[in-house]
Amino acid sequence: MALPPPDPQFVLRGTSAAVHTLHFSCSSQEPDVPVLFSGSENGFIHVWNMKTHRVDAALDGHGRKSVYCVETMGGKDRLLSQGRDQRICLWDLAEGRTSVTDSVFTENVGFCRCSLLKVAQGRWLMAVAAKALEEVQVLELPSKISVCTLKPDVGAKLGMPMCLKLWQLNCGSQPLLLAGYEDGSVVLWNLSVGKALSQLVCHQEPVMSLDFDSEKAKGISGSSEKVLSIWSLDEQQNLQVYKTHKLVNAGISDITIRPDKKILATAGWDHRIRIFGWKKLKPLAVLDYHTATVHCVSFSDHENPSERLLAAGSKDHRISIWSIYTET
Repeated sequence: MALPPPDPQFVLRGTSAAVHTLHFSCSSQEPDVPVLFSGSENGFIHVWNMKTHRVDAALDGHGRKSVYCVETMGGKDRLLSQGRDQRICLWDLAEGRTSVTDSVFTENVGFCRCSLLKVAQGRWLMAVAAKALEEVQVLELPSKISVCTLKPDVGAKLGMPMCLKLWQLNCGSQPLLLAGYEDGSVVLWNLSVGKALSQLVCHQEPVMSLDFDSEKAKGISGSSEKVLSIWSLDEQQNLQVYKTHKLVNAGISDITIRPDKKILATAGWDHRIRIFGWKKLKPLAVLDYHTATVHCVSFSDHENPSERLLAAGSKDHRISIWSIYTET
């Protein structure tokens, strides 16, 4: 007999707007408090204290335009945010500061979240959808030097990039980019030569979200359809469909694999969060709390597995926090 799904451990209220992006920073040592960053449709980034469940700071750097990506850069004192004002902001949050130290004007009108990858101490790569509709630009941070621009072949008709994932097999290896496009394709790009290594049609509709497990060389993507597509990368770096999983209801806004690669979570247009085992994509739980589309899901980076949390942000202005499958 399956156990009934749990209730949220707690709920964060107070964004006064739809929540589009979430990012935890919980791995630092005491007395540092674990935090959750949220980005909202009203342009605010809230820094939530995970001990008090209250807002420690509200950051306003995107001219009241929707914030749809937040990421930390080596700890909770350095934050990157991306908004519909076509700007990416770098924040200094150390010692109670709330200042934007630098920004990048992307000139991109879409809502494709940027992707960050740490390549060396204090050096990052950032992939963003570019001004030209089908292109992706890769920059180095904090220098903002352009590394490459990834342009599909003439006549490829991929449409706009919808989601991006920079990754590398291990520290010294070649950074690569997985990009999901408007035509339903996932493309693997080599950054050093700026060429597509492999392309796979995974969906009939635009790819809304993807995540990738570099250890298993296996990824997953979702779209507006009733299907999750699981694909793998062979040793020649060719993408292949591994399997598909049919969903009850259409529409996936976000997918994330937990850092320990045991489970994954999806954010649904049907207001639900679904949990699957990553190994065989076995459905494990349906978390039913929100009253509108769930836009984003994020797992915490607690070092102790029993403390790990899942956060989900919704159009209903609420962030639900769950403690599930914490036993290893």
